Amino acid sequence: MERLQKVIAQSGVTSRRKAEKLIEDGKVKVNGEIVRTLGTKVSKEDMIEVNGIPLEKEQPVYFLLYKPRGVISSVKDEKNRKVVLDLIPEIKERVFPVGRLDYDTSGLILLTNDGEFANLLMHPQHEIDKVYVAKVKGIPKKEDLTQLKKGIVVDGDKLKAKHVKILSTDTKKNTAIIELVLHQGKNRQIRRMMDAIQFPVDKLKREMYGFLTLKGLSAGECRELTPHEVKQLREEATKIVK
Repeated sequence: MERLQKVIAQSGVTSRRKAEKLIEDGKVKVNGEIVRTLGTKVSKEDMIEVNGIPLEKEQPVYFLLYKPRGVISSVKDEKNRKVVLDLIPEIKERVFPVGRLDYDTSGLILLTNDGEFANLLMHPQHEIDKVYVAKVKGIPKKEDLTQLKKGIVVDGDKLKAKHVKILSTDTKKNTAIIELVLHQGKNRQIRRMMDAIQFPVDKLKREMYGFLTLKGLSAGECRELTPHEVKQLREEATKIVK
């Protein structure tokens, strides 16, 4: 037996918090009866409806994708551009991306149909280390890196990196390769931070998400996470919130 809001979240319909609101608003039925009590236990045999639509009982699945540049981190795009779902092998489950990578950013992104798992990883209190490598125009100095770690206010958002280091420089081309570790997940965060200190990003790639890497994958390829990896990610997020 599982709590009703957890089952709804795991189906990928919405987050657990929003599932709780739907229950309280009388939008959820179990076996034809409206249920408003949070924490109501349900079994696999129970028929659940959300907003009049039967909940499809899917097994949770978890994918790691090496997103290339020029692909949208979404399930569909109004402009008919390629989206991350186009790169996932044909599956019956309705997966969606955990967070997002910008159109021009490549690297590691997770996809799942487990709403609770996605919410856990994306919640600001549970943020997991995300490691990026950026090629920037100009060569930042030590004080520039310090500023990135202290935080920069851009358009009302305080953006900061947990760690920053220069991996290499090219004085002839006046460029640098830098590694940044983020906890935050603000929109276009690294590009906005680097623009603010006048070192615009030329290329950007997410190399790691927690302990996960892109090892063995080429751009556009994906693999399923192992049960152990899923468990590790849950534990890593839970440790952070504590």
